[in-house]
Amino acid sequence: MSASLPNRLRACVALAALLAAGLALSGCAGMSDTVSPAFADPGKYELYDCKQLQTERTSLAKRTAELQRLMDKAETGAGGTVVAELAYRNDYVAARGQSHFAEEAWQRSKCRETPPDATPTPSGPQRPVIKPAPNRNSAVR
Repeated sequence: MSASLPNRLRACVALAALLAAGLALSGCAGMSDTVSPAFADPGKYELYDCKQLQTERTSLAKRTAELQRLMDKAETGAGGTVVAELAYRNDYVAARGQSHFAEEAWQRSKCRETPPDATPTPSGPQRPVIKPAPNRNSAVR
């Protein structure tokens, strides 16, 4: 009977350790979007113009999608959730935070999407179009 008590104690300690590990990993998987701006620089996009913001938003969207794809792929393997969390989660959270601040700067600047095939409008002064004056002699006859 005295030998069964240490075995029970070991089993309880092992169960407690597994439970603690499970809780720790579930806390990582449940991070919300409110945490993501903590890993990003809020002032990074203050001096960006709309064209720069559009380029940055596009690249951040591609990066976020790529990291999400890599995390999903890693989770298909054995122990993949842990690998995905360790390898990609920090980059994913940082990219989402930067995307959040880029979007805020986009809205603050009242920017609009421009189609990729649109021709840029010239920024300098334009030469006026001068039309010839009507011929007075032809109107008098």
